[in-house]
Amino acid sequence: MFKAITKNAIGLALFASISAVLLSMVNRLTEDKIAYSERLFAQKALLEIVPKDLHDNDLLLDIQPIPKRFWPLLGLKKEQFIHIARRNEKPIAAIIPSVTPNGYSGSISMLVGINANSTIIGVRVVEHRETPGLGDKIELRRSPWILSFNGRSLKNTSNSAWAVKKHGGDFDQFTGATITPRAVINQLVSTLTYFEQDNARIFSATSAIGVSENK
Repeated sequence: MFKAITKNAIGLALFASISAVLLSMVNRLTEDKIAYSERLFAQKALLEIVPKDLHDNDLLLDIQPIPKRFWPLLGLKKEQFIHIARRNEKPIAAIIPSVTPNGYSGSISMLVGINANSTIIGVRVVEHRETPGLGDKIELRRSPWILSFNGRSLKNTSNSAWAVKKHGGDFDQFTGATITPRAVINQLVSTLTYFEQDNARIFSATSAIGVSENK
């Protein structure tokens, strides 16, 4: 009887070990799949802002840390990275993560492309919870509204023009949704302001994968 109990115990232990290994393998495969999907999503967003024919480096790998003192301007709560677009090793644009907490339904996360002349070359919303059919027009697949910022800068657009038309600005509001576009507009001003303060460092540095600069 003792031998039978021992045999059963060994069998259960072996089964548990095999199950743990299999579970670990499944979790690893799932994590790898998620990481790959996230990479593809990020790459797609970056390439929409700076298409392949405009740069010759890997946008995902050519990154710069954002000093912690600038996090409030960009609405960041944790370390994120700027992606640098280069052509013939010369930086031509920076793609900057920026978050506004002032959306109608919460935070709106964006990637903002700015060239060496401090001009916006593209904006993409990568995460939000705005109302479908109203606030979600900030997405390019829902509306071309986000393209209206291309070519804009703090130099060619006055302070008062950075507002929806309802408030005397240059940009369309959405029917039934003014809070959402206003939040995006204000955050783009903050992002351009940040860029003017940090562009010398961004464009003078080489790729800094894995480097943290939380000063």
